Amino acid sequence: QVQVVESGGGLVQAGGSLRLSCTTSGIVFGIEHMYWYRQAPGKQRELVAGITSDGTRNYADAVKGRFTISRDNAKSTVYLEMDSLKPEDTAVYYCKPGTWSPGDWGQGTQVTVSS
Repeated sequence: QVQVVESGGGLVQAGGSLRLSCTTSGIVFGIEHMYWYRQAPGKQRELVAGITSDGTRNYADAVKGRFTISRDNAKSTVYLEMDSLKPEDTAVYYCKPGTWSPGDWGQGTQVTVSS
């Protein structure tokens, strides 16, 4: 059974930093592309960042230069380092393996940025 467990969210002031972690099981992590999404209240879920199996990174324009995605294949874990956080970054953040079905999601981790 494929599982992801997101953690590291919390309440932070604008300009602060958080590091999210996503630990996976039940997949061959080293060959998976991994993605971070977020969903703010009243908005659709959006793609934030992705990292391919060979380490190529991509970012949404809204977070480029502030967020960094990385992976540790030995730990089957993907990270999202978030710096210079803004109130508009407030959302539930989800990670997802690229081979997951569109309707499959973990429980997410809440990030709240106060102004």
